Amino acid sequence: MSVTSGAHGHTTWNSHVGIPVRNLWMLLVYAADLAGFLERAEADVDEKTELPELLATLLATVVERRLRRSLSRGYRMTEAALPRVRGRIDWLVTESGSLLRRGLVACRFEELTNDTPRNRLVRAALERMATIVLRPELSRRCATLARTLAAQRVSANRPTRSESSKDPVARHEVEDRLMVAVATMALDLLVPAEAAGDLHLTRLDRDERLLRRIFEKAIAGFYRHELARTWNVRVQHGFDWDMTAPTPGLAALLPGMQADVVLDDEKQRTVIDTKFTGILTARPYGGESFKSPHLYQMYAYLRSQAGRGDARGDTAEGVLLHPSLDRHVDESVTIQGHRIRFATVDLARSGADVRARLLEIVGA
Repeated sequence: MSVTSGAHGHTTWNSHVGIPVRNLWMLLVYAADLAGFLERAEADVDEKTELPELLATLLATVVERRLRRSLSRGYRMTEAALPRVRGRIDWLVTESGSLLRRGLVACRFEELTNDTPRNRLVRAALERMATIVLRPELSRRCATLARTLAAQRVSANRPTRSESSKDPVARHEVEDRLMVAVATMALDLLVPAEAAGDLHLTRLDRDERLLRRIFEKAIAGFYRHELARTWNVRVQHGFDWDMTAPTPGLAALLPGMQADVVLDDEKQRTVIDTKFTGILTARPYGGESFKSPHLYQMYAYLRSQAGRGDARGDTAEGVLLHPSLDRHVDESVTIQGHRIRFATVDLARSGADVRARLLEIVGA
């Protein structure tokens, strides 16, 4: 991966050059929690494919698979004036509109529709990706799929979180789960960043930010898939401060603590924090060091859980996990009974090597 050193010794990622496209694909699939789909997915990608194109390809692939069968449908409450009763009669509307004189009755009833929150989410993601990607054929592919959904009367409005919560995807709805997961990831990774002011960023900066979010999500997805059978895997897990005698206004001002991944087995707890940056930074007067804020953050995660009645919290271990840049780093130290490991993973190696390294880091 190409890197340069900017002012104050900070590392800047020039692009994803050096990471095999298959590894980028693997990161995307783990980030979307679709590890079971990894070996079955075939994408039209090559070594020149950019990150948004990979994401769009993954989205188009799962939507095309889903459209080989009928879209899932749901019930929607509808109101209409009909010549015969259907559902419940709305007498107020019927009387106020003098509908009976015209042989009509105001009815409220449920009807089957393709215009469900999940299908609207997918259409919104396809339309967004069609405007993001630079490859014309891929943009047309996403736009065509969006028009296919529109032809099946799926509206263009992205559903709210409240609407989506009313349309949960059941465990057995595998194809819908794939489609919704990728659409959600596409919108969550791209749209919030642009809403926050990224419209003036270069494509290079966009890719760097996108890859950073994908890396963090992928690590969590990897451990959730690989270790869930034997470990308790918690993602974005919040820790509480061990407080006594807080003043009335403190709770609103105290920063929260949220670890990327927490792994528990019967005896041990491992707290993982991922950063898509260089693991080292330049000292002001020469040499290098680990980054103080990252170490302090991990120290707070670990020490805040000690002495609270859970033996695993008393000896919890921490892992600060970064991608390799110009060199491999693997160091550890025990501080006040907590082992802290500073580790890197080389994303330029084969996918099998990357997975083996991630398992080795947590002793699995």
